[in-house]
Amino acid sequence: MSNPSLAPLPSSDRPDVTARLRDALLSASFSADGLLDLLGAPAYAALARSETVPALRATRGDTPLETLVRLFLLQQPVPHARLADVLPVEGCLESGWLTRTGGDEVAATVDVRPYGGPGGEDWFIVSDLGCAVGGAGGIGSRDERVVLGVGGASTTLAGITVRTSVASALDIGAGSGIQALHAAQHATRVTATDLNPRALHITALTLALSGAPAADLREGPLFEPVAEETYDLIVSNPPFVISPGARLTYRDGGMGGDDLCRTLVQQAGERLNDGGYAQFLANWQHVEGEDWQDRLRSWVPRGCDAWIVQREVQDITQYAELWLRDAGDHRSDPVEYRARYDAWLDEFEARKVRSVGFGWITLRKSGAAQPSIVAEEWPHPVEQPLGETVRAHFDRVDYLRAHDDAALLAGQFKLAGEIVQEQVGLPGAEDPEHVVLRQHRGMRRATQVDTVGAGFAGVCDGTLSAGRILDAIAQLVGEDPVLLRDRTPAQIRLLIEQGFLEPAG
Repeated sequence: MSNPSLAPLPSSDRPDVTARLRDALLSASFSADGLLDLLGAPAYAALARSETVPALRATRGDTPLETLVRLFLLQQPVPHARLADVLPVEGCLESGWLTRTGGDEVAATVDVRPYGGPGGEDWFIVSDLGCAVGGAGGIGSRDERVVLGVGGASTTLAGITVRTSVASALDIGAGSGIQALHAAQHATRVTATDLNPRALHITALTLALSGAPAADLREGPLFEPVAEETYDLIVSNPPFVISPGARLTYRDGGMGGDDLCRTLVQQAGERLNDGGYAQFLANWQHVEGEDWQDRLRSWVPRGCDAWIVQREVQDITQYAELWLRDAGDHRSDPVEYRARYDAWLDEFEARKVRSVGFGWITLRKSGAAQPSIVAEEWPHPVEQPLGETVRAHFDRVDYLRAHDDAALLAGQFKLAGEIVQEQVGLPGAEDPEHVVLRQHRGMRRATQVDTVGAGFAGVCDGTLSAGRILDAIAQLVGEDPVLLRDRTPAQIRLLIEQGFLEPAG
């Protein structure tokens, strides 16, 4: 159903007003750093959860910054006179950024949220009122066209995206425009699509208010709006929620089960230029009698390498409750809530779904005859941004594919940065039971190695070949060097694959 509560959007055809508004916001320190200084860390974090009470308490004064926070983030009417020296008020009223609420007060028509770019840029994410993130009470509107702002999923995708300079980038399901905004910094041409025309309008506002180049905006589902075009980078935080029906455009895919995510991944291969990346957030079903990794591998298109990381798994009851809360259904009539909950469980049971996985899928168009498809579970903390870690993964895939064991032993390697060795065993024991190498950057992996592997990694400084190092180790431990050369390449490959060792040079 369509809800009339959605406000008319500001005009995207008044660049003069938008530029003046941007300058005014920055002059008042309405930025990510400015908000943190004003609100303090607890209230700032609460605001990111859509909890407004701490921020309301912190903005009881009448400074320009406090006034702007109450206007754009807390959706409070503000006296016209108080804004006169802060914003180009008349221009903002004419172009629709502000509206009169009666008397001498004005209110914002959209949420405008400061967002710090990766290079320290001062950006602004525009979204519908009350919908910057879900929050404890659910979304602010149940209108199917509602456009949300910055949430955890969108910042996760922005962080894992490979940020090399490219000629063309495509953002599918642009939403509030955050992915297009990031892509505009390193892509000559950005195309953004969405099924929801309101989202495209808001994307245009986000780009303009952030001082970024305009994108080519196209309406339609998935790859339909881009016909036969190809790109160097494709990103999507799609409506991946596996739900009964397509109630909310921003989150519900409208296809059965996880078909939307599968379709998106499968069709991406033919839309990528050689060497290009496609990066998605996705949900996938864990179906009774089926390995989830096999399910995801079957999605990967021909000619593409893939790295699939499952970050979280929820059983079907947890999953249904999460998204019922997201829509605010837990605050509705109890009978209606139970009916909706039942509908989710009926859908899952019909498909024999026991749980739902969430994670990242990265494709790289390699054209390799034997593509590399890595599907793994990694629920542990990682260090964002991970774009360079993702790019390095595929570089290592290329290296390992091009080097057989003989070439590997002839190669020279270096221990990656910030790797530590941990020894696990009983106190006082002469030798440790386990030796573990641990990363403190990127994926923050830990891997168990034997004494040869630990000794090998510790010596790798790029000066000696792997074979010569193994020969020296064989002499130290009294082992046949030929046998050691035969059995160690598999361990070396694993250390390279996981990023503990890097080819020298």
